[in-house]
Amino acid sequence: MIIVTGATGQLGRQIVEHLLTRVPADQVGVSVRDPQKPRARDFADRGVRVRRGSFADAASLAHAFEGASQVLVISADKMGEECVDLHRTAIGAAVAAGARRILYTSQMGADGASHFQACRDHAATEAILRDSGVPHTALRNGFYAASAVNFLDRALPNGEIVLPADGPVAWTAHADLAEATAAVLADEGRFEGPTPPLTASSALTFDDIAVLAAELTGRTFTRTTAPEGAFRDRLVDHGVPAVYADQVLGIFAAARAGEFSVTDPTLARLLGREPAGLRDVLRDALRARTSAA
Repeated sequence: MIIVTGATGQLGRQIVEHLLTRVPADQVGVSVRDPQKPRARDFADRGVRVRRGSFADAASLAHAFEGASQVLVISADKMGEECVDLHRTAIGAAVAAGARRILYTSQMGADGASHFQACRDHAATEAILRDSGVPHTALRNGFYAASAVNFLDRALPNGEIVLPADGPVAWTAHADLAEATAAVLADEGRFEGPTPPLTASSALTFDDIAVLAAELTGRTFTRTTAPEGAFRDRLVDHGVPAVYADQVLGIFAAARAGEFSVTDPTLARLLGREPAGLRDVLRDALRARTSAA
């Protein structure tokens, strides 16, 4: 049985949906924190095995991972040692369950010396996978395009994109990464160890994004470089905890260092088509916001 953790989240839900087009539902299990969530119940109604599992509760994972042939560990929404400890628990539970392969949603730029804490956490988790003694795959996902959309959201009212200095980023759609992950799960052993970067075909800066936003909306967008200290203070003033404000600055520092600039054809090969570009993602997001207004 293929077990997917975090299956009610943005990425996990889409992975399961794609997986169900490739393997029978009775060969898919999901580990979720709340089996009563509507998305979890929908999977159960379609024949997927749904069990409670929390990375903070090893006993729950033993039950959720029972009978696993493969386990996909979707990275936790934490950072630092807490995040790595949660991943260590999940990987240990997958080993104890007898999984033949453990997969993990890592990130391009995963490196212990990265400027971005999440990439350092991914590197630490990949080390745990290597030491697990079980065949494994680290899916080096491109930087999520949803993050670019979130940054742009703040500029929509006045057209002013005010962010720290950045660098080119291979913004990549959740939907494409989910589809590719399902393809890898359905073809066990396709990758051993870290994959090549799973990215869209171009890397864009926020100068480029300003141009795209103007083209898509017919409005003027300007890109202004904000001093890092002032930007951090503004985030904190708007209620962002200081530790998370520092992590946001880490994204821009990593981008300036070129950690997210590489593009690679592997994702396109897995999909059998060209991945969505950031223009497509922004267009769909803007349409959704217009419809909701």
